[in-house]
Amino acid sequence: MNKINIIGAGLAGISAAITLAEKNYECRLISAASSERAQSVMAEGGINAALDTMGENDDPIQHFQDTMKGGVYLADPNAVYELCINAPDIVKHLCSIGAALRIKDKQPILRNFGGQKKKRTAYAKSSTGKILMSALIDEARKYEVSGLIQRYPHHELCSLHIDNGICRGISIIDIYTNAAIDLDGQTILCTGGMNSLFSGMTTGTTINTGDVTAEAFYKGAELANLEFIQYHPTTISIPQKRCLISEAARGEGGRLFTVINNKRSYFMEEKYPELGNLMPRDVVSREIAKAKQLKNGCGRVYLDMTVIDEESWKNKLSDLRDECIDFLNTDPMKEPVEVSPGIHYFMGGINVDKKHRTNIKGLYAAGECACQYHGANRLGGNSMLGALYGGKKAAESAAELINEGCFAITDKIQNTCSSYINDQDYTIDKHTAEILKNALGIFRNEKKLSSAYDTLSNLCERRTLSERHKKRLVLARAMLLSALNRRESRGSHTREDYPEKNDEKFLKTSIASLNGNNIEITLRDIPEMRGNANEV
Repeated sequence: MNKINIIGAGLAGISAAITLAEKNYECRLISAASSERAQSVMAEGGINAALDTMGENDDPIQHFQDTMKGGVYLADPNAVYELCINAPDIVKHLCSIGAALRIKDKQPILRNFGGQKKKRTAYAKSSTGKILMSALIDEARKYEVSGLIQRYPHHELCSLHIDNGICRGISIIDIYTNAAIDLDGQTILCTGGMNSLFSGMTTGTTINTGDVTAEAFYKGAELANLEFIQYHPTTISIPQKRCLISEAARGEGGRLFTVINNKRSYFMEEKYPELGNLMPRDVVSREIAKAKQLKNGCGRVYLDMTVIDEESWKNKLSDLRDECIDFLNTDPMKEPVEVSPGIHYFMGGINVDKKHRTNIKGLYAAGECACQYHGANRLGGNSMLGALYGGKKAAESAAELINEGCFAITDKIQNTCSSYINDQDYTIDKHTAEILKNALGIFRNEKKLSSAYDTLSNLCERRTLSERHKKRLVLARAMLLSALNRRESRGSHTREDYPEKNDEKFLKTSIASLNGNNIEITLRDIPEMRGNANEV
């Protein structure tokens, strides 16, 4: 029987593996670290589903509408519709396999989250990712015992084998022994965000480098919407990365403020009275950046969580409080915490259709490495949902071709992993990150973007670069070109020189493709709504 390769063992990867195993298909679950150390474990706030357990007359159609609006209508409405319609069953299934979400009367309790008017986010304090991963790891183990899921821990992808537009297999390397292995078969990529491009500046794990996305791009996969990078409004600085202060804190009543003329200004509540501190993340991040630049201001923004009641701290946010005490030596129950926006999520990535197929036959992508569901801005609570549903859809698509005989590597033993051994250059990573951060901040303009592109182009000509870093820099340049090409402001992409949204020209998906050594950026129409989605 043909085995399917899955790269990445977080929520998307493990969801794909379980889906295949339930269909009695064999797969290989390949990851640099164990599932217990996946980025998904770090997800805090919750998972969205219109379960309406809080009696607010919520339904999946409202979830769909909020998701499309939050993404400024740049996502495929057909894919988003299916995501939202299936969300309640996904959360119910998680509860059925032992995910310890907070419940009352046997129903999940839901909390408020940004960009949504209804309580729709199921949670487990502020450790929801850890709870969901624990349940899914246990679920996967019974299939590992039966042999349907075969684990390849401490391995990473170093090469996709693409021949005549078909992914025929992969080469992986054992990061403990440097032993390389060729594996035939279709491949599902579930490798998370592109954190290596912003080394030390993201809330994400450094394990999620973006190298697999770069390899896919280099081998012919289309990328989409690379310009859309989510800055989470409330992060703090810790060694080597940013630490998240979960949106759940604002969902439970936390208030953002700055000080102007020695007086607190609750700027989000003053400017956006309906949703206040729970506006979509792109809006809150921009307002924080502006508040820091006010002439009569203190140059800082704080999150006041002292207003949150003791019961909520004990039953909903105790782990968040522990983080503030451990990392900041500050008790958020007693004093405000200074916060700043930090890079948190990449809405762009490998371009897939609503079945999570790439433009290469036999190659699929799901989770944060794929461009799907979130458009120009992701709603909090939709990432874990998108990863779980996306992994399932990718697996189902791969299963449709399981009996085709074309997925075998035609030319093996090429030592394709040799350049991945001892090639880390942290000086280049840090330099690249500084260049990108300056150009791809919350506010952008042509001068900064063009200068960054030219600088990275010159860096690409250095002969001392490894293949890994050459591909990273090609990916970085594609990101800059995508941002240059989108001459408007939409969602997380704010152009100072083009401050208005332009639906006539740019209500389209940015597509990046590699033609030889040339990066090409084109615009593609958003798919029309079809079937039931068209009735919304």
